[in-house]
Amino acid sequence: MAKFTFSSKGGRVRSTVITEKTKSSRPVEDVVREMKKETQKPAGEDYRERSLAIHGLICAHCGREFDHSNRHLLTIHHKDGNHHYNPPDGSNWENLCIYCHDNIHSRELLGDYFDGASGGKGSNVVYEHGNDSNKTASSTGILGEKLQKALKKKAKK
Repeated sequence: MAKFTFSSKGGRVRSTVITEKTKSSRPVEDVVREMKKETQKPAGEDYRERSLAIHGLICAHCGREFDHSNRHLLTIHHKDGNHHYNPPDGSNWENLCIYCHDNIHSRELLGDYFDGASGGKGSNVVYEHGNDSNKTASSTGILGEKLQKALKKKAKK
Protein backbone atom coordinates (compact mmCIF):
# COMPACT_ATOMS: atom_id res chain seq x y z
CA MET A 1 0.00 0.00 0.00
CA ALA A 2 1.27 3.48 -0.81
CA LYS A 3 0.86 6.59 1.24
CA PHE A 4 0.67 9.89 -0.68
CA THR A 5 1.71 13.23 0.78
CA PHE A 6 1.91 16.68 -0.79
CA SER A 7 4.95 18.86 -0.33
CA SER A 8 4.81 22.64 -0.25
CA LYS A 9 7.42 23.00 -3.00
CA GLY A 10 5.74 23.17 -6.40
CA GLY A 11 2.85 20.91 -5.43
CA ARG A 12 4.87 17.76 -5.92
CA VAL A 13 3.50 14.41 -4.89
CA ARG A 14 5.62 12.06 -2.83
CA SER A 15 4.79 8.44 -2.33
CA THR A 16 6.09 6.26 0.41
CA VAL A 17 5.52 2.54 0.82
CA ILE A 18 4.16 1.27 4.10
CA THR A 19 6.15 -1.80 5.03
CA GLU A 20 3.75 -3.09 7.68
CA LYS A 21 1.93 -6.16 6.45
CA THR A 22 -1.64 -6.77 7.40
CA LYS A 23 -1.73 -9.84 9.55
CA SER A 24 -4.56 -12.31 9.04
CA SER A 25 -5.44 -14.92 11.59
CA ARG A 26 -7.05 -17.16 8.97
CA PRO A 27 -5.66 -18.66 5.80
CA VAL A 28 -6.89 -17.30 2.47
CA GLU A 29 -8.63 -20.59 1.60
CA ASP A 30 -10.87 -20.30 4.65
CA VAL A 31 -11.84 -16.74 3.77
CA VAL A 32 -12.68 -17.72 0.18
CA ARG A 33 -14.70 -20.74 1.37
CA GLU A 34 -16.68 -18.52 3.74
CA MET A 35 -17.38 -15.97 0.98
CA LYS A 36 -18.68 -18.72 -1.32
CA LYS A 37 -21.04 -19.97 1.38
CA GLU A 38 -22.48 -16.46 1.77
CA THR A 39 -23.28 -16.17 -1.93
CA GLN A 40 -24.92 -19.60 -2.22
CA LYS A 41 -28.69 -19.79 -2.10
CA PRO A 42 -30.31 -21.44 0.91
CA ALA A 43 -31.52 -25.02 0.53
CA GLY A 44 -34.80 -25.25 -1.34
CA GLU A 45 -34.22 -22.15 -3.45
CA ASP A 46 -32.29 -23.91 -6.19
CA TYR A 47 -35.50 -25.02 -7.89
CA ARG A 48 -34.69 -22.92 -10.96
CA GLU A 49 -31.68 -25.01 -11.87
CA ARG A 50 -33.57 -28.22 -11.11
CA SER A 51 -36.48 -27.16 -13.30
CA LEU A 52 -34.18 -26.23 -16.17
CA ALA A 53 -32.50 -29.62 -15.88
CA ILE A 54 -35.80 -31.53 -15.75
CA HIS A 55 -37.81 -29.63 -18.36
CA GLY A 56 -35.01 -28.39 -20.62
CA LEU A 57 -34.32 -24.95 -22.04
CA ILE A 58 -37.69 -24.63 -23.82
CA CYS A 59 -40.65 -22.38 -23.08
CA ALA A 60 -43.62 -24.60 -22.21
CA HIS A 61 -46.08 -22.07 -23.66
CA CYS A 62 -44.65 -20.81 -26.97
CA GLY A 63 -42.07 -23.54 -27.58
CA ARG A 64 -39.12 -21.19 -28.06
CA GLU A 65 -35.78 -22.91 -27.53
CA PHE A 66 -33.03 -21.32 -25.51
CA ASP A 67 -29.32 -22.01 -25.12
CA HIS A 68 -26.79 -21.20 -22.43
CA SER A 69 -26.25 -17.66 -23.74
CA ASN A 70 -29.89 -16.61 -23.29
CA ARG A 71 -31.15 -18.98 -20.61
CA HIS A 72 -31.64 -16.02 -18.29
CA LEU A 73 -34.78 -15.23 -20.34
CA LEU A 74 -36.43 -18.41 -19.02
CA THR A 75 -38.39 -18.11 -15.79
CA ILE A 76 -39.92 -20.78 -13.59
CA HIS A 77 -43.69 -20.53 -13.22
CA HIS A 78 -45.36 -22.25 -10.28
CA LYS A 79 -48.52 -23.83 -11.66
CA ASP A 80 -50.45 -23.61 -8.40
CA GLY A 81 -49.09 -20.14 -7.53
CA ASN A 82 -47.38 -21.37 -4.33
CA HIS A 83 -43.69 -20.46 -4.51
CA HIS A 84 -42.98 -22.52 -1.40
CA TYR A 85 -44.27 -25.76 -2.91
CA ASN A 86 -41.29 -27.11 -4.83
CA PRO A 87 -41.58 -30.89 -5.26
CA PRO A 88 -38.34 -32.54 -6.41
CA ASP A 89 -40.04 -34.10 -9.45
CA GLY A 90 -40.85 -30.64 -10.87
CA SER A 91 -44.59 -31.25 -11.11
CA ASN A 92 -45.42 -27.72 -9.91
CA TRP A 93 -43.07 -25.96 -12.32
CA GLU A 94 -43.06 -25.02 -15.94
CA ASN A 95 -40.33 -23.13 -17.76
CA LEU A 96 -41.71 -20.02 -19.45
CA CYS A 97 -39.94 -17.27 -21.34
CA ILE A 98 -40.32 -13.86 -19.72
CA TYR A 99 -42.92 -12.82 -22.30
CA CYS A 100 -45.19 -15.82 -21.76
CA HIS A 101 -44.76 -15.54 -17.97
CA ASP A 102 -45.88 -11.90 -18.04
CA ASN A 103 -48.74 -12.82 -20.36
CA ILE A 104 -50.05 -15.52 -18.00
CA HIS A 105 -49.94 -13.28 -14.93
CA SER A 106 -51.55 -10.34 -16.72
CA ARG A 107 -54.34 -12.63 -17.95
CA GLU A 108 -55.06 -13.59 -14.35
CA LEU A 109 -55.33 -9.94 -13.32
CA LEU A 110 -57.57 -8.97 -16.22
CA GLY A 111 -59.68 -12.11 -15.80
CA ASP A 112 -60.24 -11.33 -12.14
CA TYR A 113 -61.16 -7.77 -13.04
CA PHE A 114 -63.70 -8.73 -15.71
CA ASP A 115 -65.21 -11.39 -13.45
CA GLY A 116 -65.84 -8.69 -10.87
CA ALA A 117 -63.49 -10.08 -8.25
CA SER A 118 -63.04 -7.49 -5.55
CA GLY A 119 -59.83 -7.05 -3.63
CA GLY A 120 -57.76 -8.88 -6.24
CA LYS A 121 -54.18 -7.84 -6.61
CA GLY A 122 -53.96 -4.79 -8.77
CA SER A 123 -57.65 -4.72 -9.70
CA ASN A 124 -57.93 -1.07 -8.75
CA VAL A 125 -54.59 -0.14 -10.28
CA VAL A 126 -55.60 -0.80 -13.88
CA TYR A 127 -58.96 0.98 -13.81
CA GLU A 128 -60.82 2.74 -11.05
CA HIS A 129 -64.57 2.65 -11.41
CA GLY A 130 -66.48 5.67 -10.24
CA ASN A 131 -68.64 8.58 -11.26
CA ASP A 132 -66.15 11.17 -10.05
CA SER A 133 -65.75 13.78 -12.81
CA ASN A 134 -62.11 14.35 -11.81
CA LYS A 135 -61.20 10.85 -12.98
CA THR A 136 -60.65 11.01 -16.70
CA ALA A 137 -59.55 8.44 -19.24
CA SER A 138 -56.18 10.16 -19.65
CA SER A 139 -55.41 9.76 -15.96
CA THR A 140 -55.83 5.98 -16.20
CA GLY A 141 -53.48 5.58 -19.15
CA ILE A 142 -53.91 3.81 -22.47
CA LEU A 143 -54.89 0.49 -20.93
CA GLY A 144 -57.45 2.25 -18.78
CA GLU A 145 -58.95 3.95 -21.84
CA LYS A 146 -59.25 0.62 -23.66
CA LEU A 147 -60.87 -0.99 -20.62
CA GLN A 148 -63.35 1.87 -20.34
CA LYS A 149 -64.35 1.49 -24.00
CA ALA A 150 -64.73 -2.28 -23.62
CA LEU A 151 -66.88 -1.84 -20.51
CA LYS A 152 -69.11 0.70 -22.28
CA LYS A 153 -69.60 -1.72 -25.18
CA LYS A 154 -70.36 -4.53 -22.74
CA ALA A 155 -72.90 -2.36 -20.88
CA LYS A 156 -74.73 -1.47 -24.11
CA LYS A 157 -75.27 -5.12 -25.04
